[in-house]
Amino acid sequence: MADTDSTAGPRTFSLPVATQFAASLVGQLGADKSAGWYYEHSGGKVVVNVTDQDSADRVTRDGAVARVVTYSAAQLDIVQRKLGDTATIPGTSWHVDPRTDKVSVTADRTVVGRKWDQLTAATRALGGAVTVKRSAGKLKEFAGNGGDSINSGSAICSLGFNVIYQGAPAFLTAGHCGEGPWDTGLGQGTVVSSGYPRSDYELVKYDAVQAQPPSAVNLYNGSTQPITQAVEATVGMKVQRSGQTSGLHGGTVIGLNATANYESGSISGLIDTDVCAEDGDSGGALFSGNAAVGLTSGGGGDCSSGGETFFQPVTAALQATGAQLGSGGGSTTGGAAGSTVSPSPAPPTGGGAGGSGGAAGAGAAGSGGSAIGDTPDCPGDAIGVAANGSAAYGGGSNGSAVNPPGYDDAADWSDYPSGYGDGSVSGDYPSGYADGSDRSGYSPGYDDGSAQDPYASAYGDGPAQGSYPSGYDDGPVSGPAAY
Repeated sequence: MADTDSTAGPRTFSLPVATQFAASLVGQLGADKSAGWYYEHSGGKVVVNVTDQDSADRVTRDGAVARVVTYSAAQLDIVQRKLGDTATIPGTSWHVDPRTDKVSVTADRTVVGRKWDQLTAATRALGGAVTVKRSAGKLKEFAGNGGDSINSGSAICSLGFNVIYQGAPAFLTAGHCGEGPWDTGLGQGTVVSSGYPRSDYELVKYDAVQAQPPSAVNLYNGSTQPITQAVEATVGMKVQRSGQTSGLHGGTVIGLNATANYESGSISGLIDTDVCAEDGDSGGALFSGNAAVGLTSGGGGDCSSGGETFFQPVTAALQATGAQLGSGGGSTTGGAAGSTVSPSPAPPTGGGAGGSGGAAGAGAAGSGGSAIGDTPDCPGDAIGVAANGSAAYGGGSNGSAVNPPGYDDAADWSDYPSGYGDGSVSGDYPSGYADGSDRSGYSPGYDDGSAQDPYASAYGDGPAQGSYPSGYDDGPVSGPAAY
């Protein structure tokens, strides 16, 4: 019998789906069999590094591009730890580069003399697993001395993202910017939480509780970009950065879990990019479309000659502080794409919540599917914007309903079911999308309503055939967590 589930070649993925797919695949292979992955933005291909041919064959069958490389993720992690022990030198930084399968080390112009000798000895001892490059700039945190964004009297920085904290308006910026208090366009703000110096974020609460800051980023052309979710960065992701000194600039994510050794100390877990930034841009927003990605930390270079800039992941800052993206009385904390399949008995989780009167959440929708808020049983939470469903709270006709929410036509009659579009679902937790033809527990039927197995999601025309797989528009998938 022919294997109808095999793929003829690499599949094409949107970035949200690629992130879900690759993370799951790499997780299944393990740190000894894989060495990270990256996204080919131009072709929509997922490239996965593996250490043996059997793993390469598996990756290829699942629809990704396999590269057999020398060093595993576990080995490269050891290399980074050794660099931390021997090369924590101000002016240096490093990250794993999945495109070269090595740890990429950068030394700025201040790493000379004994510093350079120390770095050379440390990297030579690690052999071919490390590459070293020089930077003409100076690695520093981008706090400045002038501007018109947020001002503490001793420092000028940039606002990152407006959030909701304990029901009140607040914002995130860089932790190294200082203790405030901060003067903003909406009055003064007081620091209530900071991860600095181990991480580079701080949470600032607006003193005026009636403030209604927009969940948007200044594009410095007279317009703004609404922000409706938060996502993890991926290597190859196209991003933009907004800051009060240099305005709007774009580039690409080149590394994750990076370490930057500033003069004031070392910070790890950062996003490394080829985006430029300058003094005063610290704390500013790194974003991709409508998704928050990071907070500007520091880097080298400038926006005349180019540079390398590091960012604090915004997802880590939100998790650490308990804040949620959003404004106007609701939160829109983003999550995984709407097509993500949860490993526990729960609906697929996606973009964030929209409180009563607030904006609806907006996790990335699966093809013909929906991005579902993470806690639909709590008052003030909502189902996200759906491709073939509807937006609750801020956008649906039953905008203020809680426990349960009625969407569009408010045709919901029992605990926690969600009737989308036509409101024709009446059982506990099932979700009928567009045609409302799904009746089994936890099994969402998308567009054609053909998903019948627990946790299986049929998207568009692709029937899902096992636990946890999701068949997307281009056909059936049979591997776990294959997208």
